[in-house]
Amino acid sequence: MTTTTMIGVDLAKNVFQLHAASMSGEVEYRKQLSRDKFRKFMAQQAPAVVVMEACGSANYWARELARLGHEVRLIAPHYVRPFVKRQKNDATDAEAIVIAAQRPEMRFVVPKSEEQQGRAMMFRTRTRMVHQRTELINMLRAFLYECGHTVPKGIHQFQRIEAIVTEPNSDLSVMARAECSELLEQIAALTARIAASDRRIKMAASQADTARRLQTMPGIGPLTALAVEAFAPPMESFHCGRDFAAWLGLVPRQHSSGGKARYGRVSKAGQADIRRLLIIGAMSRLNWLGRKTIAQESWLARLSARKPRMLMAIALANKMARMIWAMLTKNEDFRNPATATAA
Repeated sequence: MTTTTMIGVDLAKNVFQLHAASMSGEVEYRKQLSRDKFRKFMAQQAPAVVVMEACGSANYWARELARLGHEVRLIAPHYVRPFVKRQKNDATDAEAIVIAAQRPEMRFVVPKSEEQQGRAMMFRTRTRMVHQRTELINMLRAFLYECGHTVPKGIHQFQRIEAIVTEPNSDLSVMARAECSELLEQIAALTARIAASDRRIKMAASQADTARRLQTMPGIGPLTALAVEAFAPPMESFHCGRDFAAWLGLVPRQHSSGGKARYGRVSKAGQADIRRLLIIGAMSRLNWLGRKTIAQESWLARLSARKPRMLMAIALANKMARMIWAMLTKNEDFRNPATATAA
């Protein structure tokens, strides 16, 4: 059925603002509905194109409205902002959503499935626990520094910290020792929970075919594979691998004018989690052990002779992103370029 109406929905917790217009732009109606009435109202409407900003509950409502027969599109909020007229309120936001979505060159966000949201929650939970553990370790290091003990950074220094606190002849006061022991217990508990989360992530990555295929590439482990599967849209939505690398923010920021190209630092404008993990994976290939696997005449070996290590890591992460696009679009495992060229 051909849809002739576009409905812009400004989502909220309890009150939803609707702005309906024809495909040519004529306004049909504006409504403000509660959460329960919104579901009933949309069930009674003829199939339409429903556009919402990609926010917290957008993926849930995208699935619900799709079950009702509507065509759902999600749009990034920063693409809607330029179309807001003067005063900002729910009504003008809903109108701006429709105006932005009717632009023929507009880009949309692919709604996430329930499985993708579950993997994203698993990834975010682990990331939060790591941040909490780092915060506690830094607090403990600061307490010990105030008592005259200096400890280097890093989780691998935990046993050294524990030895200082639990030493029988320690110069720490009774109260300081008690507080530091409490922090040690919290850090140990978080470490155990992070290890359990790693096991769940590894199991989830081994069960998914996409994650298994991604792990055949050097520098990509279960965590990176799960992040790509959870946060990245279908690779078919990108025209080429360079578009995927640009979406991740692994390309230089461009400020060109008058036919003269000007490039700056890496844009960092895309998905931060995947970009960070790809750079970490690239750095692992550039350490003293990973360098042994780099062929002498490869582009990475030539780059290492004239560029600093961090720049090499970003360049390698960019290439890894393009390889990910090729692997997932062609449904193939990783093939070493040097081996493929020699064959």
